[in-house]
Amino acid sequence: MNLTLFDLDNTLIACDSDYEWGQYLVDQGVLEREEYEAQNAAYYEQYKAGTLDIHEFLGFALRPLAAHTPEDLARWHAGFMRARIRPAMTPQARALVRRHLDAGDLCAVVTATNSFVTAPIAREFGVPHLVATEPERNGERFTGRVAGTPCFREGKIARVRDWLAAQGQHRPPPACGFGRQRLVGVDRHRTAHPLEQRQVVVRVAVEGRPGEVAEAPAEAREPQLQAHHLALAE
Repeated sequence: MNLTLFDLDNTLIACDSDYEWGQYLVDQGVLEREEYEAQNAAYYEQYKAGTLDIHEFLGFALRPLAAHTPEDLARWHAGFMRARIRPAMTPQARALVRRHLDAGDLCAVVTATNSFVTAPIAREFGVPHLVATEPERNGERFTGRVAGTPCFREGKIARVRDWLAAQGQHRPPPACGFGRQRLVGVDRHRTAHPLEQRQVVVRVAVEGRPGEVAEAPAEAREPQLQAHHLALAE
């Protein structure tokens, strides 16, 4: 069985789901535009520059989840999927995912964006597994805090290793390269995000034996790098 990990934001979808979720709530009048929009844009610029403090950002990004009922959040997310996400899911991306699912690969979406935002997106693609930042819950309500290790930078690699172990796969060594792995394919599309009008790679992750997860180099943030460098680093 092959292992295929899919990056999500500005890859499988032609937008950043974390950023767009906040903007959608602003547009719906749930969040105050002037204050939230400016801070959301500032964090997004830090993210692109590689200077984002993930814990500070999550304190900001998860706060709306704690402030509202599960029913309201579910209703808003359904509208978010219709207005922002489905239009950003290209036929090429859908076909790419379907090809690997049909081949019987062990497939997962791996993303730093929290699972409340991204789980419905993974389901829309038909991907059965999601490795994402987990927002903490107290019963049915979110607390506004993160549960466990954020799925970001080195935490993303650790989270994938834990997920593989839960699938009954052997953990990889502390560092391993791409020598026994090959690209499963690269598509290109133009992102629809207004801050990202440039060509990006649809980042299909690494195809290899389950349990072989490569450390992503620091330069993996650059969009022109090949897909296997981008698999575990957003």
